[in-house]
Amino acid sequence: MKALIQRVRRASVTVDERTVGAIDHGLLALVGVEKGDDEAAAERLLHKLLRYRVFSDEAGKMNLDLQQVEGGLLLVSQFTLAADTRKGLRPSFSSAAPPADGERLFHYLLDRAQATWPRVESGEFAANMQVELINDGPVTFLLES
Repeated sequence: MKALIQRVRRASVTVDERTVGAIDHGLLALVGVEKGDDEAAAERLLHKLLRYRVFSDEAGKMNLDLQQVEGGLLLVSQFTLAADTRKGLRPSFSSAAPPADGERLFHYLLDRAQATWPRVESGEFAANMQVELINDGPVTFLLES
């Protein structure tokens, strides 16, 4: 599994002009599921999402994690993260998990995140979503489990 994370001042997801998820200060995580991913991969990714130190401490160094700053986590499924872009001018999605597996693992990650941390929101799997954010920094990392 992969997650492109962005430290945000705020972020929201809209589907059909209806806000389905929103956070203030925290992390926006665009999540891609690849073939071969399983629950153990989701657990490893969740651990990184909650513990990756991307927030500044008193000295201005990135030493604090999401839980330490009591931030929100906005999970958004994005199968395009599983694309292979090494050849040609069109992405290949041969490494992406089949939709049913992607949905199952994304919801597993979401359920585990909500059971672990009280400030978790999400988009809607496979929906046409509009994502708005104010990137703080900007700070953006690609996490892989």
